[in-house]
Amino acid sequence: MQIKTAEFVISNTCVDQCPQSTFPEYAFIGRSNVGKSSLINMLTGYSKLAKTSSLPGKTLLINHFLINKQWYLVDLPGYGYARRSKKEAEKLKKMITSYILLREQMTNLFLLVDSRHKPQKIDLEFIQFLGENEVPFSIVFTKADKLSRSSLNLNVKGYLQVLEEQWEVLPPHFITSAETKLGREGILDYIEKINKTL
Repeated sequence: MQIKTAEFVISNTCVDQCPQSTFPEYAFIGRSNVGKSSLINMLTGYSKLAKTSSLPGKTLLINHFLINKQWYLVDLPGYGYARRSKKEAEKLKKMITSYILLREQMTNLFLLVDSRHKPQKIDLEFIQFLGENEVPFSIVFTKADKLSRSSLNLNVKGYLQVLEEQWEVLPPHFITSAETKLGREGILDYIEKINKTL
């Protein structure tokens, strides 16, 4: 798939305020500081589409970007940022949950995990939540350029083995790097493949 146009449409805090459209939506989510904004910019080829920041937990809204005037890329708030107040964390959780469970146009959720780390409890719990609610999702391993190839393969294999303890069939997964554009083609082709079936 070639990205010809990518335009910001709307930011909001409520699923009811999302665009009134029948276009499929592909949402991206992950723990704070997982490299989500950088990945979105790499995928679209627009370096400043999603705002990147050295401060984790910067995305606090549901952001819709219209791609090729055919589908939406949705940037969801990160979860698990420790410095948030309990009230703020609950508000974000409600926003994320309502979008994932109630938004009919949500076609696939890309869950980002940092390839450098062992499976985190918060991610595994989130994956379990997606499975229990039958949410279609894929796992995106980020920051692959930060590891040697052997360490990367070992980490990804270890992660998938942990998931196999709970899952009979593993969700699709992609290995990516915003720096080297690794995984870009695979994710965009996957989206295009799904779009053709709709």
